[in-house]
Amino acid sequence: VQLQASGGGLVQAGGSLRLSCAASRSIFSNRAMGWYREAPGKRRELVATISSGGTTNYADSVKGRFTISRDNAKNTMYLQMNSLKPEDTAVYYCNGPPGFTTYWGQGTQVTVSS
Repeated sequence: VQLQASGGGLVQAGGSLRLSCAASRSIFSNRAMGWYREAPGKRRELVATISSGGTTNYADSVKGRFTISRDNAKNTMYLQMNSLKPEDTAVYYCNGPPGFTTYWGQGTQVTVSS
């Protein structure tokens, strides 16, 4: 597998989901990673990034609600999403940081109902 996002689903506003991203070691090891999302009719946007050492950055729209993390031993990245809002509805993808992306996998659908 190169990049495989999972864990999406349907949740009510205020609920939580945890996304996972399984990555090939060649993509993940010692590299920064990021979560992106693409809502219907909108451009894909960066949600959060994490460096190989664990430094994180977030889009303003998700700060304080989402937490990105990684398990380097498992070549896996996570996105804990709390206090979800209907505007968080999108297909979520994992990849390298902007400028260092590779093939985009299928993503995982997150739908937040009001």
